[in-house]
Amino acid sequence: MRERGAQLLCQAGWGFWRDAERWSKARERLGTFALALVAAMSFKALGSPLPWMIGPILVISIASMAGLPTRSWKPLRNGGQFVIGMALGLYFNAQVGAEILQLWWIILLSIAWALALGAAFGVALYQTHRHHIPDLTLATCFFSGAIGGASEMTLLAEREHGRTDLVAAAHSLRVLVIAIVIPFTLKTMGFQGQALVTVAKDIDASGLLALAALSYGGVWFLQRWGRSNPWFLGALITSMGLSLAGIHWSGVPTWMSNGAQMFLGASLGVRFSREFIKMAPKWLLSVGLGSLALIVLCALFAVVTAWLTGVKTLTMILGTAPGGIAEMAITAKVLHLDVPLVTSLQVCRLLAVLVLVEPLFRLWNQRWGEGQAANK
Repeated sequence: MRERGAQLLCQAGWGFWRDAERWSKARERLGTFALALVAAMSFKALGSPLPWMIGPILVISIASMAGLPTRSWKPLRNGGQFVIGMALGLYFNAQVGAEILQLWWIILLSIAWALALGAAFGVALYQTHRHHIPDLTLATCFFSGAIGGASEMTLLAEREHGRTDLVAAAHSLRVLVIAIVIPFTLKTMGFQGQALVTVAKDIDASGLLALAALSYGGVWFLQRWGRSNPWFLGALITSMGLSLAGIHWSGVPTWMSNGAQMFLGASLGVRFSREFIKMAPKWLLSVGLGSLALIVLCALFAVVTAWLTGVKTLTMILGTAPGGIAEMAITAKVLHLDVPLVTSLQVCRLLAVLVLVEPLFRLWNQRWGEGQAANK
């Protein structure tokens, strides 16, 4: 009986502790999203570009680095990606699709440019830090410099025995820098295009529900297939396919898009903890400065390609920017630029980089690694 009583007491204590921990996490999440909402509304009142995303990114990242108990929630981050992907797909139609297909060579050129820039950035990181950071490998630097998704590049670095902490930190910081610098720069310089409209403008509850259900089917398919970023790409591809086929059930309410941006901004901001800042500060400084250099180089590339194609320079800047798909597409939407082209350029580059970056690394590692070994 004593043993049974002790066992029940331990189970009760364990359950109480787990419930207390669960409530603690819930309070941290509620506090984080409340702060994100205040930040978004404040930045909107100040006339900031992309206030629903940039406000939460800045305020939550500062709070996290100050040591406040911030916490995101994966289902809300996934839901934010889902809503944004679904909304962006509504900008496509048959005419837009045909125009994008005519620019196939620019898409291929932008992919090659991104791969070359990423490899060059990786070389620069390795040359700068190989004597200062323990266990720094070519894989760590290559996948830190690659212009691709943070989670995917981190997984590839792990497969090639790189330091995943440095790779994840590099991509988080780069996305933060680009998500802030590009919109603020364009807004400050007064750049804005003509207003675009989605194919489906009216909000219909049943149509929106049907659109969401089919879009979730796209998410489920990509998850089962093991593809990256399924919540965004699955919803985007499904919504885009329906729009291209002339099926226009409903638009996406503005409040849903704003909330999705807020959840994405908060999920990015919580990555920047005190430990993040303490970890290899010189590495983070190099990544930050390198991200600014990437912005400039990609902007120069955009100017040239815009001149060759007749596409607006601002559209090409966002389409070739070394940032995330959602952030750049949202920027295009807010500035009334060509959302379908920006989205297409970013998506095609992401998919191509995911396929090509690992074989390119092995070729790069074989030649660069042998050269480094010979120099030693």
